[in-house]
Amino acid sequence: MQSPYTHTPPVVKVLSAIEQVPARDWDACAGTDNPFVAHAFLSALEESGSATAETGWAPRHLVAEDADGRVVACAPLYLKSHSFGEYVFDWAWADAYRRLGGDYYPKLQCAVPFTPVTGPRLLVRPGAPAADLRGALLAAMQELARRQRASSLHVTFPTAEDWHACRAAGLLPRLGEQYHWHNRGYARFDDFLAALSSRKRRNMRRERERVAALDLTIETLRGADLRPEHWDAMYGFYRDTGDRKWGRPYLSHDFFHLLGERMAGRVVLMLARDGTRPVAAALNLLGEDALFGRYWGVRGHHPFLHFELCYYRAIDFAITHGLARVEAGAQGEHKLPRGYEPVPTYSAHWFADATFGALLARHLRDERSMVEHDLAELAALGPYRKG
Repeated sequence: MQSPYTHTPPVVKVLSAIEQVPARDWDACAGTDNPFVAHAFLSALEESGSATAETGWAPRHLVAEDADGRVVACAPLYLKSHSFGEYVFDWAWADAYRRLGGDYYPKLQCAVPFTPVTGPRLLVRPGAPAADLRGALLAAMQELARRQRASSLHVTFPTAEDWHACRAAGLLPRLGEQYHWHNRGYARFDDFLAALSSRKRRNMRRERERVAALDLTIETLRGADLRPEHWDAMYGFYRDTGDRKWGRPYLSHDFFHLLGERMAGRVVLMLARDGTRPVAAALNLLGEDALFGRYWGVRGHHPFLHFELCYYRAIDFAITHGLARVEAGAQGEHKLPRGYEPVPTYSAHWFADATFGALLARHLRDERSMVEHDLAELAALGPYRKG
């Protein structure tokens, strides 16, 4: 598969498994800033049976090679038979497509499965011509969609830079929103509290006091501190949360153990124990300048423990380690009074049926206006002292 490129066009190959490209080549393009596009994370998803053709995530990763056969760009890509595990919702689009007589599935998804975290999607080796290679990858995705008779291509949670590349390639832009905490140079947690409005500060202190009164032991585990029993406990919490919220957890037991084997140095696990018995945990992954909250679970009723483990401990960790921000996952206006602020997220979409794409473009223009208004309104309601 070839696409327009300065000088010699790159050869873009389609892979049916992440293991078909050496980790060193993939990671040379992915970089170290975002743990979710690392070869180790994506391979753990595939090898554990979590993201496979059997679960509706058939890998179709792209790798671009230069004239010397060196990998200069790549992209995580899947052929999907459903819309689960994406967090950029297109169920209404699928229904409209079906009503117009089309088959919405399969579709192509450029994403990290089950991970609503902004990060690079068009991965380019440093020093390579980034604009050309991003264009080559996007052209190859569209060509693959046609060959596979896919209805559409969706690039979800890309960086702003990748999003603009998608727009330049003719994909339809979409806006979403999340809540992130930003480090304004705090030396300690109390400095962060002092920046809040008095009411938010009182509420936060009251919630933390309620957790302290539970007489639980809370520890932060990293690297060599993480043992198989911790991953067993985390999987149990994850299953409990999934059973309550959506009924079908996406990740397998093996995934958590593979994550521990391959990426323990980038894991930050907040674990609460009642004596020796784990009662709750929050799993985070560490980037170069951010902490990414991913999975949480609890057994029993422990007031405000969710806020303590998922939000306050994450903020405390970020301040202690000089991180720029905490990203606590999708959704949740309840994060706003706890120091997290609204930020835009991005996606881009292309349809083989140009008529349907034109109809959707009008809808997305209206939707973007609403999201922009919502972001501005929520920012004005932020928890920090005015002036």
